[in-house]
Amino acid sequence: MYTTIETTNENGIFTIWLNRPEVHNAFNKTMLEEIAECFLDLQSIDAVCVILRGKGKSFCAGVDLNWMKDVATNSYEINYQESLLLSSCFYAIYTCPKPTIALVHGVSLGGANGLLSACDLAYCTDDATFSLSEVKIGIVPACISPYVIKRVGEYGTRELMLTGKRISGKEAEAFHLVNKSVPPGELDAKAEETISHLRTSGPAAMAHGKKLIHEVTNNLNLMEAYDFTARMIADIRASDEGQEGMNAFLEKRKPSWVKK
Repeated sequence: MYTTIETTNENGIFTIWLNRPEVHNAFNKTMLEEIAECFLDLQSIDAVCVILRGKGKSFCAGVDLNWMKDVATNSYEINYQESLLLSSCFYAIYTCPKPTIALVHGVSLGGANGLLSACDLAYCTDDATFSLSEVKIGIVPACISPYVIKRVGEYGTRELMLTGKRISGKEAEAFHLVNKSVPPGELDAKAEETISHLRTSGPAAMAHGKKLIHEVTNNLNLMEAYDFTARMIADIRASDEGQEGMNAFLEKRKPSWVKK
């Protein structure tokens, strides 16, 4: 079905593998289209969470240099449309209703940091290398900036974007670009630890939680949130999952979505 990514759905974990290992999973137009399409299709897939990771030696080396050569000679309109593809890819990840986890090893350069920043959670190995290196070739990481700024904050993003310096996994953790950096060989274990927590959370509640965060942080002022949040919790309390969860708590048993 795909030519630049590979997907698996095992034991309730849907994994999207960036699958261009010969170029350290650098993305081109096709890969961006396939990532966006895959994330949009996930709404109908039964899975606890979605993992985004890379085949081979790296997570992602950013934009494919061969594609960049074409970009340099394109018209403004073509560049604009292809840049919209970048934005649509990151937005599809950011608005995915299921919990999303990026697992980073090797390098995460340039636009690759948009892929991980758009995920709910990001973990990396201590020896991973990160860089917002666009400034070194006279451009800016424009389409990834909303997601990087959300993760890192304004002034940390200024440091990373203006210097274009390379940082390690532990430094990425200190910048809050990733949630946690772990020793090589412990990345899967860290993911499993988080997944074990997600398995005990209500599937609909997690989707509602993501919608809640999206609306409050991106779309609503305080007074709009005043009513929106009250209506949301009233609806969820009356929902089948909400009723089951509250009854399970009162009856001191596990809710139905937790496997016995």
